[in-house]
Amino acid sequence: MLPDAAFAENTPTSQAHQARIKDIASIEGIRDNQLVGYGIVVGLNGTGDSQQTSFPIQTLAATLLRMGVSVPASSIRVQNLAAVFISATLPPFARPGTKLDITASSAGDARSLEGGLLLMTPLYGPDGKIYAQAQGPLVLGGYSVSANGNVKQVNHPTTGRVPGGAMVERGVPLDLTGRSDFSLLLNDADFRSAEAMAQAVNKELGRNAAHAVDSRRITLAVKGNEEIPALLGRVEAIEVPFYPRAKVVVNERTGTVVIGGTVVLQAVSILHGGLTVNIVSDFEVSQPSAFGSGTTQVVQQTKIEAKDKPVNRIELKQGATVDDLVRSLQQIGATARDVISILQAMKSAGALEAEIEVL
Repeated sequence: MLPDAAFAENTPTSQAHQARIKDIASIEGIRDNQLVGYGIVVGLNGTGDSQQTSFPIQTLAATLLRMGVSVPASSIRVQNLAAVFISATLPPFARPGTKLDITASSAGDARSLEGGLLLMTPLYGPDGKIYAQAQGPLVLGGYSVSANGNVKQVNHPTTGRVPGGAMVERGVPLDLTGRSDFSLLLNDADFRSAEAMAQAVNKELGRNAAHAVDSRRITLAVKGNEEIPALLGRVEAIEVPFYPRAKVVVNERTGTVVIGGTVVLQAVSILHGGLTVNIVSDFEVSQPSAFGSGTTQVVQQTKIEAKDKPVNRIELKQGATVDDLVRSLQQIGATARDVISILQAMKSAGALEAEIEVL
């Protein structure tokens, strides 16, 4: 059977889809900023970093020293703490006091962060300045239990989140007043979509305010007496015709195949078979005769079996849809790896009018 995938009804590539500008484009300069930090999680039930991981102990010793407790790092023996890296996203227009969600991931060999408390950790931006402080109890979506060499693990217990666990200390200033123009950037570059967006904005505003510069960028002029937040909110809510690119996304690691609804198929015949080779090794003991001078030896016996599977045939006529292709592949029992190979061969043969993206 095929892996779980999303398939849409096949439509001509020239047909447009209605979408809001805020869903397919962004405003240049108004964006998120990535933050990162390093800290320690305490309160673990013996599932923290081992003594072979030295940097958590050094961090603990430095933390205790700042609190007036001087303890040599070499004398610390604990397993209830883990070193973690913290990641967060600073949204645009965030001001001091704004709370952020954070993600903590183990940097050492800790087995689980379940029940841990993240101590106060500064979060840095790309410029090296502190923009937020993080602290709080971790929430995990899994667990790991071990006893007598047996381990049971559910999901990923070495990564956790702290909802609202960081507080912004420094915002990124962005002043919109006095701006005479803005740039709208399409998420997927397309000349036709850019021109359609400019025309829709001009029709909504009743003036020639938008102009397509290239396949991704549309400039938006601002009048001298216009309220910029109201203008941008009005523009983002406009529904415009959007022409998505035909694409097939393949993830060979997980066996996931996603075929977009705008993919067009041409008439093609597909012959698919397979060759299976099994190599089996057996070990037998060879004993010498009762009065022989030989020694007992272990002899390896190797058997090789090759089986050629019969060829499966798929025929797609002119006007076939993605649903026809999927049903045909399911009927012949194609695996995920078979589907990936067939799609690549169809692309090479010119029967698949789409871009194949391999993740």
